[in-house]
Amino acid sequence: MFDLFAHITLTYLLYLFYGAAFLFLGVSIAAKDMKGSDLKLADSLWLLSAFGFLHGAREWLELGHLIEKGNLSYELVLWEKIVEVSLAFFSFIFMLLFGISLICKLDNKRTGWFRAIFFLLFPAWILYCMLNGDQNGKGLFDPLALLQQAENGARYTFGFTGALFTAYGLIAYSREVRLLSPSVSRNLSRAGSAFLFYAIAGIITARYFIPMVPIPIEFLRGITAFFITYFIVKGLNIFDIETRKKIEQQSRRLVQSEKLSSLGQLAAGIAHEINNPLTNASLGIQRLKNGSPAGQKLVEQLDAIELNIDRASVIAQELLQFSRQRVYEFIPVNINTVIRGALILLQYKLKPVTVDQEMGEIPDVMGEPGKLQQVFINVLSNSVEAMADGGTIIVSTTVQGGMVVVRVRDTGIGIEDGNISKVFDPFFTTKEIGSGTGLGLSICYGIIKQHQGTIDISSETGKGAEVTIKLPTKERYEKGIDR
Repeated sequence: MFDLFAHITLTYLLYLFYGAAFLFLGVSIAAKDMKGSDLKLADSLWLLSAFGFLHGAREWLELGHLIEKGNLSYELVLWEKIVEVSLAFFSFIFMLLFGISLICKLDNKRTGWFRAIFFLLFPAWILYCMLNGDQNGKGLFDPLALLQQAENGARYTFGFTGALFTAYGLIAYSREVRLLSPSVSRNLSRAGSAFLFYAIAGIITARYFIPMVPIPIEFLRGITAFFITYFIVKGLNIFDIETRKKIEQQSRRLVQSEKLSSLGQLAAGIAHEINNPLTNASLGIQRLKNGSPAGQKLVEQLDAIELNIDRASVIAQELLQFSRQRVYEFIPVNINTVIRGALILLQYKLKPVTVDQEMGEIPDVMGEPGKLQQVFINVLSNSVEAMADGGTIIVSTTVQGGMVVVRVRDTGIGIEDGNISKVFDPFFTTKEIGSGTGLGLSICYGIIKQHQGTIDISSETGKGAEVTIKLPTKERYEKGIDR
């Protein structure tokens, strides 16, 4: 086993690392989900992935050749060299196409120029091979010499030009995505700089040692390959950022759509609720114009008109109260006292039901007593109306985690599952027309929110409903702790 490791040289490790870096680049790009992306980079990245796979395979094939060089026949060496040159040639082609594609997406006006450059590189490559075919003195038709010069020519033409174009394309594109993600922009720019160094390192002969520094050129190429892969993989985060931005935009559009829908329902509710009493008042006035009833009949008609006008006025006042965000001057309030006051005011309405009070020892909250009492009057009234045949209301108060918790539970008909999410919507009501505006719970929600609290409703059809109100204690409110 130790003899095996004894034969591993630095050159072997460099080729292993070099090939692994580019293979990892290809895998990272291929594994990235870019479907549905609107980024200009998305349609071109598969070319860079192909470059990574092919060039990584070429380096590992070269590693295999170095390891088994003394044990291979001439025919095997020749076929190995053919595959090696083919991988190198096509990898450079893909890198060049990636750079051209990215640059053309950034500037369509340059498309023709870059296509011309691409096709001119072919005769340049052929000319290089012809002029340097006999460089080793083995004759023009020596297959291995021709293959080596073909690979060198591909490196000096397609490889060098492709690395330069890719460097320019990535650096230019990094500026375009700076607003989307500064970090991704920096990584793409650094990847472009790494490709620039790769272009320079690529035209230096293999197994060349840098003057004054005992470092083979393969080491520089390997380090450059590592930085290319590292910065490209980091730059691929742009697709995750794009996806997140799209989700956020869709959420905003959905919220806006829901707001418009709620506004439409609000307008329809206002028109419906105000139109009914005003229509009745108008009809009453019309009857008075058509005839002149006397005595009790006249008084009844005038009372009916006044009642309908008052009804429209109440709706308008509730709507104003719902829409206005007044700032109240809060004072220390004991919720138990507020609830008892609401129960006293509702004595006439609570006769058909039994009220169980489970009031605990609770600290004060900061609030406006009148508004908080309005909330409990509304909640208790809803509970009573849900128990037409009588029932029980249980009111309890506790303190939990710096919050005063009030629960109002009834044994009424409950709320249907489909309506639970709508109970705080303006003008939503299950009552008969003319029996309610549907603004009560919406107003309660606004009041509790102004008090930095929460209000929630849970229910089971046929078994009653429970309203839970949480308000920060005076101490917590004054500390300004995040609620």
